[in-house]
Amino acid sequence: MFELQEKNFNTPDEQHVPGRGTVDVVKIGEFVLRRLTFQPGWKWTEDVKPTAGTETCQIPHLNIHLAGRLAVRMEDGTEKEYGQGDVSLVPPGHDAWVVGDEPVIIIEQTP
Repeated sequence: MFELQEKNFNTPDEQHVPGRGTVDVVKIGEFVLRRLTFQPGWKWTEDVKPTAGTETCQIPHLNIHLAGRLAVRMEDGTEKEYGQGDVSLVPPGHDAWVVGDEPVIIIEQTP
């Protein structure tokens, strides 16, 4: 059963710092949401790969892009760039990096 609840990303339940990024985790009801903030220069293969232990990110992401530009390259070479207002579904097997000098801010849900 659901009840009216409130949380705020400014006081997250958890926080992780993958290199030049910050992941704020909010757990509310049965849901888990993350606010991802990646600074210019952030790249998955440089900032996360050393601790992930895989060549590419193996987690699917449903993202709402709030700020900045994020490029994604799939293992097959397909590339796409996302910006403010975009909603993306990124399957496992990708690299990603910040494009330009503006931080990337994303609200994310993963399975």
